[in-house]
Amino acid sequence: MLFKNVTILDENLQIKNDMYVSTEGKHIKYIGETRPEGVFEREYDGRGKLLMSGFYNSHAHSPMSLMRGYGENLALQDWLNKKIFPFEDKLDGNAVYWGTLLSYAESLRFGIVSSSEMYYFMDDMVKAAVDSGIKANISRAIVNFDDSDVWKLPSMQEMKHSFEEYHNIEDERIKIDVSIHGEYTSNHLAVSAVAEYAKAHGARMHVHVSETQSEHEECKERHSGKTPVQYFNQLGLFDVPATAAHCVWIEGEDYEILKEKNVTVAVNPVSNLKLASGVCNVQKLLDTGINVAIGTDSTASNNSLNFMEEMKMFALAPKTHFKNPEIVSPTQTICAATRGGAVGQGRDDCGIIREGARADLIVIDMNRPHMHPVHDLKNNLVYSASGSDVILTMVDGRVLYDNGEFTSIDLERTIFEAEKATKKILAQL
Repeated sequence: MLFKNVTILDENLQIKNDMYVSTEGKHIKYIGETRPEGVFEREYDGRGKLLMSGFYNSHAHSPMSLMRGYGENLALQDWLNKKIFPFEDKLDGNAVYWGTLLSYAESLRFGIVSSSEMYYFMDDMVKAAVDSGIKANISRAIVNFDDSDVWKLPSMQEMKHSFEEYHNIEDERIKIDVSIHGEYTSNHLAVSAVAEYAKAHGARMHVHVSETQSEHEECKERHSGKTPVQYFNQLGLFDVPATAAHCVWIEGEDYEILKEKNVTVAVNPVSNLKLASGVCNVQKLLDTGINVAIGTDSTASNNSLNFMEEMKMFALAPKTHFKNPEIVSPTQTICAATRGGAVGQGRDDCGIIREGARADLIVIDMNRPHMHPVHDLKNNLVYSASGSDVILTMVDGRVLYDNGEFTSIDLERTIFEAEKATKKILAQL
């Protein structure tokens, strides 16, 4: 495919106009100011459009689209215990498949090309990712309070089965990570066992960290003053590449530990604001040299996968909370949404427009009133753009969303089946 006469955000996140970009197979083959030689299956006129890397959603629970709008105006623990956990107790594989596929349709619509998942019913989630064409890092969240043999837990067996069966299938489009749900939902035996498995098998880690003040402070009470970061680090959880979601209440040496261990922090601004969990100190993470990415969390706590909205809140919330309008720049925001997320997922050849990189690309229509005038296109992209401005989404060189049409997902059936599954669960509650 050839994109011609298009504006691009290059590998250094610099704006270049009137460019040619060609893809071949799964990769970007050419980037230049002159038309490349050859005949192309499709030529895309990019006048008035921006071509950039797709977005990498670094923390998600995609099956929870079935719970969108179900539990509102509640603090995190009440939201979980009164609404979410009872609903999830009635889930089955069919519901998880359609809920995940619904989220992936929404993701592709908003320019998300890859998603880091933490959930269960792994077989069904993998099937949804494979069928949709999206990239996904999928992990089975381990929850445990029992002092008996951890490996007797069905969740641990599901984690092991999934890694052995699915890791790096579809030419590495699907990756299986491992996961501890959080400090407050597990004991040291589970943390150590998952950490040891990850080290032995070269798996990546995904974990909730210091999402709320109560979670953070109660951890310190339980573990002789240790924060969740310090506790997990002591047990070896960060001895493998890891993504720590939220990190709203981290403090002191937590930052240096995350930096030293090369942990990616997935910031979830909209979910944290909605649940009144707090505002992550994004600028301090960046200043410390930590890799920062952006996540949506679930659509039950967000309530959308509109990544443009997520980027805007990522930039704005710290400005207000820390009373400093100069922090978290548009360039830093775009980097977190693209390259930072890809690196956190272990996708080193993704999240960047560069010859030889994977062709995970989106087209944004700049012929919209809210995108003009253009004093600085990156400013417009972060502060003015809307998710509906994404008009094409490509993953591994394959167009999956094109101006209202999905090429891999039957949207009408997906909506029908997701609604049907939701009604079936509600009838049991």
